[in-house]
Amino acid sequence: MTHPQDEQPDLVNDHHRVAPETDEVSEPVHGEVLEVEFEGGKHAAPEILFEEDPAAEFKAQLDERTADLQRLTAEYANYRKRVERDRELVINNAKAQVAGELLAVLDDVERAAAHGDLTGAFKAVADKLVGALQHTGLEAFGHDGEPFDPSVHEAVQHGTSPDVAGPTVSAVLRRGYRFGDRVLRPALVAVTDFEASDVSVPDQAPDSGN
Repeated sequence: MTHPQDEQPDLVNDHHRVAPETDEVSEPVHGEVLEVEFEGGKHAAPEILFEEDPAAEFKAQLDERTADLQRLTAEYANYRKRVERDRELVINNAKAQVAGELLAVLDDVERAAAHGDLTGAFKAVADKLVGALQHTGLEAFGHDGEPFDPSVHEAVQHGTSPDVAGPTVSAVLRRGYRFGDRVLRPALVAVTDFEASDVSVPDQAPDSGN
């Protein structure tokens, strides 16, 4: 007959150690193989305790936060550049629009100067207007004698001459204007193309033999 005190249940050894003298529980030894006691003997547990490295974990977290901060800084810098570029584009478009609406006034000023009517207070106001528009980026182009460029010149008259090497602006009928890289208005010009002279050398009279 089996008595209750004779029954021995399966025991699992805790990996904390108890000092027999003081009954104090000590921390397990890291890296120690745990043993589980069953009926029939002790068997090694499959798991092994490894000691964690707080410094390595902290460094990994610090590297991750640093990478996040660098990414956010780069994204913010790109955002600022994009906003500034869009802002400059809006400002330049507004300036170009205002300058384009004043080109007819500049034509009147140029004609008045050509006829000698740009004098006195009118000349002072005209000079201030031209200076202000040039300061914003407006630039006039189109001059006699320069090579003809269809991207900035609009030919309304055409002629030929042996005195030019190729298509050349021989007269500017209306000044052209650009704002930065944008052509607001092409110049109306007269163009002269090269054409060889028709002057021929007279044939020498035949010798009469005298």
